[in-house]
Amino acid sequence: MTLLVVGINYATAPVSIRERLAYPMEILPSSLKAFRRLSHVSEAAILSTCNRTEFYCNSDTSNQQPLIDWVAESKQINRQDFAPYLYSHTDSELIRHMFRVACGLDSMILGEPQILGQMKTAYQAACEAGTLGKPLGKLFQHTFSAAKKVRTDTAIGSSPVSVAFAAVQLAQQIFDKLSDQTALLIGAGETIELTARHLSRQGIGRLIIANRTYDKAHSLASQFDGYAISLAELPNHLAEADIVISSTASQLPILGKGRVESALKKRKHKPMFMVDLAVPRDIEAEVEQLQDVYLYTVDDLQHTINQNMNSRREAAQQAEEIIDTQVDHFLAWLRAQDAQTTIRNYRQQAEQHRDEALQKALALLKNGVTAEEALERLAHALTNKLTHTPSAQIRLAAENERHDLIAAVHEIFKLNKTQ
Repeated sequence: MTLLVVGINYATAPVSIRERLAYPMEILPSSLKAFRRLSHVSEAAILSTCNRTEFYCNSDTSNQQPLIDWVAESKQINRQDFAPYLYSHTDSELIRHMFRVACGLDSMILGEPQILGQMKTAYQAACEAGTLGKPLGKLFQHTFSAAKKVRTDTAIGSSPVSVAFAAVQLAQQIFDKLSDQTALLIGAGETIELTARHLSRQGIGRLIIANRTYDKAHSLASQFDGYAISLAELPNHLAEADIVISSTASQLPILGKGRVESALKKRKHKPMFMVDLAVPRDIEAEVEQLQDVYLYTVDDLQHTINQNMNSRREAAQQAEEIIDTQVDHFLAWLRAQDAQTTIRNYRQQAEQHRDEALQKALALLKNGVTAEEALERLAHALTNKLTHTPSAQIRLAAENERHDLIAAVHEIFKLNKTQ
């Protein structure tokens, strides 16, 4: 039995390769079943995200070629186009790799939590497809436990390392309850989408998304029960916003001092929290001069992000130590599974000796032998059966000076060496 992973990720392959090897949810069930049908493969799972695609399997060979050939065929891509970007791990290194991936230690953003949910999705998909057995299924479960322990025992995920997360965390420090606030997000790119996601998770009361293209604003707002407006409508809604976070590609400021001042008058000088994540700036620097405005730029947040990244690096060192221990625990479990076959065979042999001795004792009783004599013969025959082969092997070990085997016998049977 060999536990094997073959994969690519953001560090080994460009996006042009990663996107060609992606396995979206609609094809995942059939792909898993086809993967499982490969010769030598007894279990299969596929983890597919924007940053990585990994193929996990339990195989009776470490030969990766059949798997690589299947990937090439299933994705209709030449093997030489993606094979140079692949990495692979087996057994203990695979176990360590899975634990590190689940903890965010192998992620583009150190310690990011989304990958754990993606691994759980991969596990669930494999379970539903019926492609997991005991060893690989147990490894996934142990992976989730290891990730939970790392999250609990270290600060790997407690500090924000994206400007979007840092902006939302700062808003939480300023406002007692985000559920009572209205947030206005300007833009519809990746940073604003991430900001909207964080605000939604923190229970923001109301969300408005403004963008130059209304359709993009509406598409993003609909994901978070928000309200979409065009940039032309911004002056009409700015006064509603307690929180303003902007990130566009505009070369000129979108919000000037005069417009913000007008909004403050409508708000009767109720404070506004503003974060400008754009470079060049979306909000004129002069806005900071207004009373009742708390304006932060991306540079203001960067110091916090750098500090938090250092904190995560320190936590990552602790996480690696936890992972070392967890790898040892799972390897011990695997070794115990190997011993189960030996234990089962030993018990079956003993039970066979028992049944044979019992049948002879019953035959003696039928032939008129007393119960006491039948029991004595049963005990004698069973003892001889159980000790004959081990005794012969111990004598042979002594003749061959296999002191290690004799010592093992003492340990296994807890024999008193003084007798």
